[in-house]
Amino acid sequence: MNKINQNPQVSIITVNYNQTQVTCEFLDSLEKNSFKNYEVIVIDNASIENPTSTILLKYPWVKVVTSEENLGFAGGNNLGIKIAKGEYLLFVNNDTEITENFFEPLIHQLQSNPDVGIVSPKIKYFSHPEIIQYAGFSKINSITGRNRTIGKKQKDLGQFNEPTNTHYAHGAAMMVSKKVIDKVGGMPEAFFLYYEEMDWCEKIKRAGFKIMYEPKSLIFHKESISVGNKNPLKTYYQTRNRILFMIRNFGGWNLLVFAFFFIFLTVPKWSVTYLVKGEISYLKAFFRGIFWHFKLEKVPIGH
Repeated sequence: MNKINQNPQVSIITVNYNQTQVTCEFLDSLEKNSFKNYEVIVIDNASIENPTSTILLKYPWVKVVTSEENLGFAGGNNLGIKIAKGEYLLFVNNDTEITENFFEPLIHQLQSNPDVGIVSPKIKYFSHPEIIQYAGFSKINSITGRNRTIGKKQKDLGQFNEPTNTHYAHGAAMMVSKKVIDKVGGMPEAFFLYYEEMDWCEKIKRAGFKIMYEPKSLIFHKESISVGNKNPLKTYYQTRNRILFMIRNFGGWNLLVFAFFFIFLTVPKWSVTYLVKGEISYLKAFFRGIFWHFKLEKVPIGH
């Protein structure tokens, strides 16, 4: 039986992109927590203004690593993995604020269940703290390439207060054991933005580990500050990466059925929707996401 470290070190990795103030608000929430055995690594993804001096002036205990190019969500986090020293790594969005006693239940899940490779907390909306954003994910449907977020937009009445196995962790907040990363490698950088944590979870599951949802840990998410609730960039990457995820994780007839569904249902639906609404920039982004797979264009990512 593995010896349990009662006070393991946690490496907290968060990615900043033109959101220095938001990152500082996250760090403020971190300082209020009782758990103290952590290191914080802020990865700056080529922001217009380098945030290093601003962050270190107020938080000298933070490690700031700047990238000369925007590496995306996965690439930024992988940069943090390279220098992380913790037994456990917490990947957390900078547009979140953690709550008291956040760390201990996540650590307990990983320590007490060696077959658990990654665990996410309950996530609620910062602007509506009584409303749930995430209490687990259903499996991605092999036909549609879509899945369901359990509990999303439901009022929290305690209905999701039991730890459960889930199909995917949430990229906004997920703790991973270092031994798992050593075994499966870092996040898949091919995605750049969206679907990368789901692809990573599939790889972690194939390696024999479980994914857990732990409601005793709570975090509030300022949803979509980084790219907005709706914009062409989001449309492009979600379209591109939905297809990419299916190619990487499904094969044979499953992939053929998905292709049929996408070509004959998804494409007409969104083409008509964007045309009717006059959202031509979204229509272009949608087709750019599709054409990327045929290498008909090279899209400058992250801009």
